[in-house]
Amino acid sequence: MGLQDSSGIGNNVIGRGRGPAGPGMRAELGSGGRGYDAGAKFGQPPPGYVAGRGRGLGDTRREALEAQASAARAAHRQQEQEEEGGGDHRPLDEEEGGLFADAVYEEDDVEADQIYAAVDDRMDSRRAKQRTERLESELKKYRAQNPTITQQFSDLKRELSSVSASEWDSIPDVGDYSVKKQKLEKYTPAPDSLLEMARKESAMTNTDATFPGATTDLASIGEGRGAVLGQKLDRVSDSVSGQTVVDPKGYLTQMDGLRINSETDVGDIKKLRHLLKSVTSTNPKHGPGWIAAARLEEFAGRMQAARKEIAQGCKMCPTSEEVWLEAVRLHPPEQAKTVLASAVKHIPNSVRIWLQASALEDATEAKRLVLRKALEIIPNSAKLWKAAVELESPQEAKILLTRAVECVPESVDLWLALARLESYENAREVLKRALNALPMEPTVWLTGAKLQEAHEPDEVENAVSGVIRRAVTALSKRSQIMNREAWLKEAKDAEKAGFPITSKCLISQTIGLGLDPVDHRRVLKSDAETAEVEGYYETARAILSELIAKYPARKGIWLRAARFEKKHGSRDKLDKLLLNAVKYCPQAEALWLMAARERWLAEDLEGARVILREAFDSNPNSEAIWLAAVKLEVETDELTRARLLLERARTQAPSGRVYMKSALLERRTGTAGAEKKLLEEGIEKFPEYRKLWLMLGQWHRKAKDMNSERSAYQRGLGVAGNEQDDVPLWVSLSAVETELGSINRARAVLERARQKVPKNEQVKFAIPMVLCCADISEELVL
Repeated sequence: MGLQDSSGIGNNVIGRGRGPAGPGMRAELGSGGRGYDAGAKFGQPPPGYVAGRGRGLGDTRREALEAQASAARAAHRQQEQEEEGGGDHRPLDEEEGGLFADAVYEEDDVEADQIYAAVDDRMDSRRAKQRTERLESELKKYRAQNPTITQQFSDLKRELSSVSASEWDSIPDVGDYSVKKQKLEKYTPAPDSLLEMARKESAMTNTDATFPGATTDLASIGEGRGAVLGQKLDRVSDSVSGQTVVDPKGYLTQMDGLRINSETDVGDIKKLRHLLKSVTSTNPKHGPGWIAAARLEEFAGRMQAARKEIAQGCKMCPTSEEVWLEAVRLHPPEQAKTVLASAVKHIPNSVRIWLQASALEDATEAKRLVLRKALEIIPNSAKLWKAAVELESPQEAKILLTRAVECVPESVDLWLALARLESYENAREVLKRALNALPMEPTVWLTGAKLQEAHEPDEVENAVSGVIRRAVTALSKRSQIMNREAWLKEAKDAEKAGFPITSKCLISQTIGLGLDPVDHRRVLKSDAETAEVEGYYETARAILSELIAKYPARKGIWLRAARFEKKHGSRDKLDKLLLNAVKYCPQAEALWLMAARERWLAEDLEGARVILREAFDSNPNSEAIWLAAVKLEVETDELTRARLLLERARTQAPSGRVYMKSALLERRTGTAGAEKKLLEEGIEKFPEYRKLWLMLGQWHRKAKDMNSERSAYQRGLGVAGNEQDDVPLWVSLSAVETELGSINRARAVLERARQKVPKNEQVKFAIPMVLCCADISEELVL
């Protein structure tokens, strides 16, 4: 190089050829080589300098916030780097930064960092499996050493499945008795003021109030009146038109259930005492107020005060029956008698007072004396007469009742009691007198009917029916007819009491009252079923009799009645019913057959034959009756008579079933030729009757003619008819084919049968049997 080239060394920038450039180089490139450095003139700006701040430019608050946010982000990044670990993250100083500390972070640098990051990830993934296994083993070890509550009690929870319900119920409720500290009871002596107050109250209680008003406590009256005023103001919202809704009797009933439970109740009692004292002071003639005051004292345990209150009430309300009875209740028996003596003087016409006086007496004679004295004063009291009669012997009771019905003719119980004690003739006279006095009382009429049933063995039904008829007529005239349900209930009660004829007559006279003709039959059927279910068989029988009388041509009603008699009646009643049934319904085959069967079950064969002969006359073309007669003869081994009957049946009522029964009879007697002849004749006349074809095939089987048997089944299937009736023929034909070794043909026969009757169980059962035979035959061939 020459010297002139050395002059360019002054403009040389270190590292320019390798790419990096300093700040001067960047400034030169950015300004096109004409950059101006302000720092050369003014120097470096002080820390925190913001250009234009003095002139109001720039947002200092915003800058401060940005600085704080930047510092927070830097601290967060540093914390994350420390948590990740992996070396020293202290900032590098100037020497450690190297030559590229101020270099620009360009795209190739980004690519290089990504490559290094991928290499790091790859190295981490190589150790991921070992790291995961180590973490899992440590976690298992930790869980084994520190099990959860659920894991600790899992074995005990499994054992809870064997705990019974009773053991669960016996487990006591969970309480916090172990947590709470038990407090010791404190015994505090009562102050002298309480003792002094109790002494004063007892002193006031034992003092007799000789002069009314002498011991009146004016302060208590004032307090009571104030309380009453408050109560009235409180009840303003509950009053209607100025009338309070408080019920004195209900209030007294409420007081009966009161109990003292706490000091609050004691305070309430004091308030109530003041209130009731005000009530009795302002309205001393009000009996319930005195009763309430006495019960309050009784409730508080002060019996002496209660007796004192009720004694004062008796003085103020001498005509109140309730007050006197309350006084009797609060006093001992001996003192109660004295109270009752005073009560009788003030209200001698009180029945309850006299009955209470009789109840307090111990001796029966004393009771009689009290009641007789009461009857002298109150002769028209039925209660007193009943109480007096209960104490007497039958003869004395009869005398008393004779006088009682004169004094109290409107009492039904007294009339009936007298009738029960009298003889039959006298009882009839008593009931006649009772009917004159009480013509609108159904009980008297029914008692007369029951009396007739009990004492009239001859023509009892007519006598009872006459009484019931007159009763219904009399009550109708007086417009006092009981409704139909009430009469039905009386009929059931009569049957329950042992008067079935009375029950029957009641049903016959009243069962149709008020019924619409359209609903008559349905309602009576329902009543009969209900009575049967409830166990009133006589009532149900009477209702069915009314149905039969109303609808004698209804076969269903006769059958219902026959089933009822068969279940709940006697054989004689059933025979009688069936004989009447076939008279009214001669074309009802079921009734004829039931009548003949009942005679047969009773071992009356001749009677059964007679019934069937009568059935032939009424139903000459009835197949069922002819076959029933044949069955009767066959069961009794009268085969000759059965054959003759079948011959007549084939002439008068020919059918496929008749020919089948004829062939069966010949099969039973062993005449094979006659059997075949009858079968062929029956098939000719009734080819659609499948059982004839089936029996013909069976006849050929006995003759060991399999081909003819197959032909009989095939011919039977060729005749049009009900496909369900063809099932026995299909199955028999497949069996024949199987026995002849034609397994495939047997299978084909059953497949055709399954197509025609897909839901038939017999065909479904036969198919596996044929398949089984096919498998066996194939094994034999192999």
